[in-house]
Amino acid sequence: MWLLSLLAATSLVVLANASQDESKGRPHELLIYRDQHSAECTFASLKTVQGYRELATYGNLGNEALSDVEERLRFVQQHRDEAWLQLLQFCGPEDSWNFPVLTDIKRSVLLDYGGTTEQDAFAVPEPARGFFPLEFELEPLVKSGHSSNRVDLIFFADGYTRDERDKFIEDAYRLAMDISSNQTFYTVKPLLNFWAAFTPSVESGVGTDGKPKDTPFGLYRDGTELRGVYYAKPEIARAACFYFEDKCDYPVLMGNDPLYGGLGGEFTVITPSLANGALVLRHELGHSIIDVGEEYDGGPDYFGVNAHHNISEPIPWAHWFTNASRARHQHEDGADADVRVERSVMPMQAYPWTMLNTSEPWSITFNSSGAYSRHLVRFSLSGLPEAEELKVEIDGEELGWTPRVDIGVDRWHYDIHRDAALSAGAHEVKFTLVNGDREGIAQLCSVEVLEFGNEAEFISAPGYHGVFPTFSDVNETTYRPTNEDCLMRIVTTPNFCKVCLEGLWMALLRRVDLIDDMRASCIRKGREWTRRIELDLVPLGQFREEPVDVKESYSIVWMKDGQMLEQFTDEKTVEIADGDAAGVYTAHVQYLTEEVRVDKAGLTKSQRQYRVAGSCEELPM
Repeated sequence: MWLLSLLAATSLVVLANASQDESKGRPHELLIYRDQHSAECTFASLKTVQGYRELATYGNLGNEALSDVEERLRFVQQHRDEAWLQLLQFCGPEDSWNFPVLTDIKRSVLLDYGGTTEQDAFAVPEPARGFFPLEFELEPLVKSGHSSNRVDLIFFADGYTRDERDKFIEDAYRLAMDISSNQTFYTVKPLLNFWAAFTPSVESGVGTDGKPKDTPFGLYRDGTELRGVYYAKPEIARAACFYFEDKCDYPVLMGNDPLYGGLGGEFTVITPSLANGALVLRHELGHSIIDVGEEYDGGPDYFGVNAHHNISEPIPWAHWFTNASRARHQHEDGADADVRVERSVMPMQAYPWTMLNTSEPWSITFNSSGAYSRHLVRFSLSGLPEAEELKVEIDGEELGWTPRVDIGVDRWHYDIHRDAALSAGAHEVKFTLVNGDREGIAQLCSVEVLEFGNEAEFISAPGYHGVFPTFSDVNETTYRPTNEDCLMRIVTTPNFCKVCLEGLWMALLRRVDLIDDMRASCIRKGREWTRRIELDLVPLGQFREEPVDVKESYSIVWMKDGQMLEQFTDEKTVEIADGDAAGVYTAHVQYLTEEVRVDKAGLTKSQRQYRVAGSCEELPM
């Protein structure tokens, strides 16, 4: 299996694209996991991966803290030996290793059951079964092209027994279709593949109270609250992703639980909750794929294309401003323009994660300056399917909240917009459980109050891109592109803002070349031979199989020996009489879309060459 996949990867045609010389072969990725404090290695993997089109040279692509203890070092090297030397440099000689190492060639690998075994990573010997569950059944869910030139997401089953195999496939397919059809990832769908990898669990469901069940990855909740879902066996998840080679760019661990829960980071963890599964998945993939931080208030991490920290420096998304003259205003002395920040403040935010009871309401007080004309009360709840079961008040006035239809006991987010000013001074928000039968499951997860200026001071209209303040968990201010147009801020929003969507295109096109292949053939027309040269393109623009409501097109320019072949402009195929065909053909391809306005790295462009030598009659038939 491994030899076959290697041959398929290295036999792809031709010369170079715009940024990666294919004649050098695909690069090699080394991941080293180690203790942040002792610098001792705990896990490592080395395999062949897709190229990174934006990078002219490779090396250390950075360190990432995965927890308070563990960090991951990531290297991409053109030559395998260079990567192996990095592994030796950071982890010492092979005979000193006491941690798992997975490679796509035969090397000494020490597994946690003890002992060193010469092995192929795809043929783990019998004693290793305790370390790496071997039984996987792979199903394609949404496939757009070969994994060597696509970004692949793979759902791994956890807490699904053998009898629940079909349920897992159905859950995975539903979520893949939810985020890739008509919203979120639908315009970039031709760059993506989705897979489902089933491994049976001994026990069904997700663990609670910090105790995993007998499942491949050991997913569990800290308590019973509908919050994070964690994994107890990261080494198994790493090995599983490694096993599937190019098909696992972004692993998704899916726990068999019908209610809200998830986690971002090294692995995207979700549940197939009907109300929340897709919401959590798209939000966490925004972190993973685009590499951005949060946009909602009260978080610790704000970075990436959707975050800006210093308002005196140029705004990186200024090219997306809805109204540049509105987003900027002149100094009174006519000096350079200032950036206009939409006027709002967050006087209160809390994450109680508390079970409600009928004996004592949960309440919190906060102070308002009284200087804003509108306010919003935002909260999330679980275990409360009926409005009459809970009373929500501000300063003794009921807010009249309405639960989402059919939400059941799952978690949901609620916004109560109030077109009135809060008076200066102290205010109280209070949650009172009315139905005692809900004790033990009714939970207040989060609550927040935001105040805004009027529409002239704070533009709340959907679609407006400007500069909006975001307030962190320590009340530091960063800035985001829209009010509430992005799923990175409002998890119930199904789409990215334009800034994040542009970032998504750039992130995917770093790993996907617009040209899948370039082929030549000979065609006989009567007594004459014709040389045909064809491009296989990622199906976007005029070649997209499923039309989208976005303006897009491919621009294709053909050159022969440096001279433009104007008659073949925007065509995927060139046909030249055999007697005139000899020469070097270059195809210049550019993808144009209204979802990308700035492409500094040239990722929306690609080129390939093909040399025609000799005549068709000289070729073996």
